[in-house]
Amino acid sequence: MAEENEKKYITNEDLKSHNKHGDLWIAIQGKVYNVSDWIKSHPGGDAVILNLVGQDVTDAFIAFHPGTAWHHLENLFTGYHVRDFQVSEVSRDYRRMAAEFRKLGLFENKGHVTLYTFAFVAAMFAAVLYGVLACTSILAHQIAAAILGLLWIQSAYIGHDSGHYVIMTNKSFNRFAQLLSGNCLTGISIAWWKWTHNAHHLACNSLDYDPDLQHIPVFAVSTKFFTSMTSRFYDRKLTFDPLARLLISYQHFSYYPVMCFGRINLFIQTLLLLFSKREVPDRALNFAGILVFWTWFPLLVSCLPTWPERFFFVFTSFSVTALQHIQFTLNHFAADVYMGPPTGGDWFEKQAAGTLDISCSSYMDWFFGGLQFQLEHHLFPRLPRCHLRKVAPVVQELCKKHNLPYRSLSWWEANVWTIRTLKKAAYQARDAANPVVKNLVWQALNTHG
Repeated sequence: MAEENEKKYITNEDLKSHNKHGDLWIAIQGKVYNVSDWIKSHPGGDAVILNLVGQDVTDAFIAFHPGTAWHHLENLFTGYHVRDFQVSEVSRDYRRMAAEFRKLGLFENKGHVTLYTFAFVAAMFAAVLYGVLACTSILAHQIAAAILGLLWIQSAYIGHDSGHYVIMTNKSFNRFAQLLSGNCLTGISIAWWKWTHNAHHLACNSLDYDPDLQHIPVFAVSTKFFTSMTSRFYDRKLTFDPLARLLISYQHFSYYPVMCFGRINLFIQTLLLLFSKREVPDRALNFAGILVFWTWFPLLVSCLPTWPERFFFVFTSFSVTALQHIQFTLNHFAADVYMGPPTGGDWFEKQAAGTLDISCSSYMDWFFGGLQFQLEHHLFPRLPRCHLRKVAPVVQELCKKHNLPYRSLSWWEANVWTIRTLKKAAYQARDAANPVVKNLVWQALNTHG
């Protein structure tokens, strides 16, 4: 009892005031930590901390960190506890579930997925080389291009997994796997991926905080983008100008064609980050990996006999990767969205609302890379993909218990939902450009001044 009386307490309101640079506090299980200096060396980047400072972040901390991370917290402890610390029933159940998965060894047992995937990627790379260098048939060259696109998809899954948890025997080998599968094989910087992907996980489907929804002027999943909102991630205004209005008015038609060239945007985003003034971890290594890609890929293309064949080889390989870009958007475009920063107290609820699962047979898990279980992955990003199918029924039951959405759609249904979302926003963009009074009720609700 005496020890309890000696504890120093602050309120949640006091905690909220510590949310400025140089004064960044967070709470985990009621204990308050000062992360003002730690943010500079945080492996997950500064954005994920800045979005949650001044509040309890227990669920997010559990989701992203291994058990060993708890030992480092004491160095950041302020000595304060949150007096009005409360835990919702959903959070209690989520934490019990995470603890149970840990006891079962699911986070440590990674299976042999990485070995199989690397072997598959190596075999595909050999097939691509054979198709380009040893064959003269145009058809063989196109098949090689399609295989290369599939290789990029599978390689991206390796980069994704290694970014969330250690897929190799140690962290050094894990970093090598990231650079090889990301920078060297796909030409996309693992540093760029970590920067954006961690922010996406934390602020899932926040219109102004989640970079994965910010595609102005090409796409808009909500009319709120029509107000030229400010991206809190990119720290710039997403201007809804006449060009954006025109493109978005037909986005349900342009969606699939744009996805065929989505890879070009990723190349551009990679270079913008690496040449920016931001602090980029392992910038030199990332540049070196990108240079490897832009050496072997142009050389491979140059081995084709004519320029038309080279063009169609690149086009086909990029178009195949559209399947992956489409998958990523299917998981979120048609889900619920919100404005503002993420909050630590409704972690489970926000992830359930902002994600869609894609139902498929188990023999297709390799193709989706485990990300068809999008909600399960968002709730437990460190869970190896070989366990996602196993835990899905448990997650579904918890959603049912707390009356939260658990949406698992077929590939076709997910496409229908996504096109419907894009079409609705497109029609509203057209109305904004050419307002037509449909009836007296519409007129009353849309009269200004």
